[in-house]
Order: sequence, then structure tokens, then C-alpha cells
Amino acid sequence: MAGGIDHLVLCVRDLEQARYVYQQLGFTLTPPARHPFGTANSLVQFAERSFLELLTVADPGSIPQMRPGFFSFGAFNRDFLLRQEGCSMLVLESADAEGDAGAWASAGLGAFAPFRFERPAKLPDGTIATVAFTLAFAVDARLSDSAFFACQQHAPQFFWMSEYQRHANGALGIDEVALVAADPLAFSGLLESLTGVAAESIEGGVVAHTARGRFLAITPEAFEQRYAVVAPPLDRGPRLAGCRIGVEDADAFKARLRKIGTEFRKAGTALVIPPSAAFGLALGFVQRSKA
Repeated sequence: MAGGIDHLVLCVRDLEQARYVYQQLGFTLTPPARHPFGTANSLVQFAERSFLELLTVADPGSIPQMRPGFFSFGAFNRDFLLRQEGCSMLVLESADAEGDAGAWASAGLGAFAPFRFERPAKLPDGTIATVAFTLAFAVDARLSDSAFFACQQHAPQFFWMSEYQRHANGALGIDEVALVAADPLAFSGLLESLTGVAAESIEGGVVAHTARGRFLAITPEAFEQRYAVVAPPLDRGPRLAGCRIGVEDADAFKARLRKIGTEFRKAGTALVIPPSAAFGLALGFVQRSKA
């Protein structure tokens, strides 16, 4: 069964510009890397073993098309980028991607064969290693612009690097991901099927507390209150629209935002960079409790 939140796929049209903005925010990024299926990425790794994946289309001619039983990661994100930038996919950690694929097929979330691939990764010392993954995809017909997959690592010793996990802004990990839906209660079953944990009712929606971070489905009104930004349009169905990241010192992070002139809002105890300044995603930062 899939575990905690592994990462978010954040589609951007200009990877170098996105890398620059995230570096200005105080994140350390991995060197850009290319997938064998037409996309390229750069990662923000956290010591808690979650990450943000900045993703773009690098070679359209290498992208395979969707077909029955085969989910094309490249085609889905290419088509997403034709419409907008933002969070296209939520990814859960997996120890058995093949088992997750079977469980999700039984739950009616698409019958896709697991997909294994490798890519080169540049290590902090400049050497190149090979990292490998098996992915199990899941889709809900009610969501046109959001998809999910479980990610099983086959060479984690070459993927997780402490040098990439130290951030000048004190970022520690992903605390929550928010799916905006007109009727979030209707997605309780989706949250439970994806995470393997029971969804609980909260004001304005439901939440699944995974082994690493919360996965929320909330109304547009609840989203606007929680993130202090206008909710995204839902003409193509529910959207992955918000993320909260825990930081060591929220006051220091606020000072950084003011110094670099980045727009932000207050939403309760959270500092939120609006989607217009974060490539389509409402990016919140919250103070972690100090021991």
C-alpha cells in the first residue's frame, strides 16, 4: 500500500526561470536532469524524504502517447502545460508499485501497467550515478487536470543526498497538499484509496493523515480561507492547488521574502506565496513546533 507524500509535480514552462525563483526563495535545487520520455526536472529535496519536482517539457518528440493500459507521464504533463502552470500530480511513496497498481485498479482508478525507468543523476561531488524508479499511476475520471502515482525507489542511495536537503530558508518538508473541489466529501473514497488511511471530516472538507503529510480535499471557500488567495476555476474538475511546507523559523523566512520583494499573504499562521508568484501553486510556509 502506498505510504506518505513523496512529492509534488509542479509543471513550469521555463525550468531555468523556475529554478532561479526557487533559489531566491532560499531552496537548494538538484542539477537539472532529463527523463527518457521527453521531460526534464530539477528537485527541491527535504531531509524528511519528500520533495518538490519542477518539471518541464524538454523533447516533445520523445513523449509517448497515452494508450489503453499505459499512462504517459510525459503526455499528461505536456497537455497540462498547454493549459496552465501549476501542480499536476500528487505522488505517494511506495515499497511495492506493482501491488499499488493492482490495488488502485481494483478501486476503479485506472488499470495501468507499472512503469519502470532509469535516468542519470548528478551527485554533489560531480559524478554521475543511475537512479531508477517504478511508478504506479492512478486517475479519477472526475479530475481532468490532476493525477496521482506511487513511486518506488530502486537506488535511493544515489537519489537522497544530504547536500541537496539543506535550505537557506530552513524548509523541512511537505506538511500538506490541498485538492480544491466543489463537493469535497464526494472525494473521501479517493483519498482513502490513494493513501490507505481513513479520511476524516474537517471544516470545509476531509483530510487523510498520511505517514508523511496531510492530503486535504476542501471547498473553494475553505481553500481561500486557508491560503488567502482566490480558489482556482473548477471547470475541468477538482484541482491540486495548494501546498504547505514546514520551516524552522517563519519570521526569518518572512524577512527573506521582504528582502527579495516576493509577494506573500498571511493566512492564519501561514505565509503564502500566491500562485501568480509560484508558477500556479499557492505555496504556504508554516512554523514547525520547536522542541
